[in-house]
Amino acid sequence: MATTEAETPLSGSLRSLPAKSGIAVPLTKGQLIQIINTHGKQVVDTWAIDSCDPASHLSMEHTRASLLKISIGVGDTLVTNNRTPILTLVADTSPGVHDLLIASCDINRYAQLGVEGYHNNCVDNFYVALKAVGIHPRSVPSPLNLFMNVPVASDGSLSFAEPVCEAGQSCTLRAEMDLTLVMSACPQDVTPVNGGKCADIHFIVT
Repeated sequence: MATTEAETPLSGSLRSLPAKSGIAVPLTKGQLIQIINTHGKQVVDTWAIDSCDPASHLSMEHTRASLLKISIGVGDTLVTNNRTPILTLVADTSPGVHDLLIASCDINRYAQLGVEGYHNNCVDNFYVALKAVGIHPRSVPSPLNLFMNVPVASDGSLSFAEPVCEAGQSCTLRAEMDLTLVMSACPQDVTPVNGGKCADIHFIVT
């Protein structure tokens, strides 16, 4: 069932995140960020780092324990590895299919998929985006994979399926503390994760 909710577009400058790249965006407590799936089918790996303590970050394992869910819906608050609220999903015009289970793609993942040589990946996008704002994390937390479709079968097995979000649909997150939000327009073009192609996304901060 979709977890959609009517959403009024945020007022603010529309910014672009090019396909296969990442960006770090500072947010103060109470600010909203609307993440727009401009062309549809594009997964956005998303992280949040506590501005006061870089060792504190959005944690999928702690969020799953808090919500007792493996996806998120409107009104859900996501927490840090210290179990502190960090983000709330306040609106979602997509069908509400997101993933809290799968690790970000990296060079080793692409090698396993038969890719030779370098391939853009979300792990490198995470490090590059944070380096640009002076943050140097030692590791990459498991991401919130917005718009990613990972069906769970009755036997517990997982699969990668094409996203069900369409062009122009979006999610809006509210910062529950001062934080740095990191987004990667996922470069995965080997599996159906992004519907077989990678695309730009856009976002608005208010």
